[in-house]
Amino acid sequence: LVLYAGCFLWTIGYDTIYAHQDREDDISVGVKSTALLFGEKTKPIIRALYVGAVLAWGCALWLAGAGVLAWMGLIAAAATLVWQVRSVDIHAPDKCLMLFKFSAWSGWVWGIGLVLDFII
Repeated sequence: LVLYAGCFLWTIGYDTIYAHQDREDDISVGVKSTALLFGEKTKPIIRALYVGAVLAWGCALWLAGAGVLAWMGLIAAAATLVWQVRSVDIHAPDKCLMLFKFSAWSGWVWGIGLVLDFII
């Protein structure tokens, strides 16, 4: 459940970044997106979502008795999330799209750590 909670928080975070790249379309068609809901408070909210995700994932690793490589993967993934939060500019749609696409790397980095921890 804590693993799921972390993934849920992470998804809301990166999906909100994605939502900012087409915020104007959401306004024109009446879609109620997190980009519109969070508005100018998006950056601190994404930060909180990502912190919650990393804490939940860390709890999941602790509960599973994960080894060093899994923790290293989580630390590396957390670093990518910090970079995303520092880089996000909700008024730059192209940058939001780039950061959204980059989110996959956060998952890959952590996933590689988990796999390596399991097989080594």
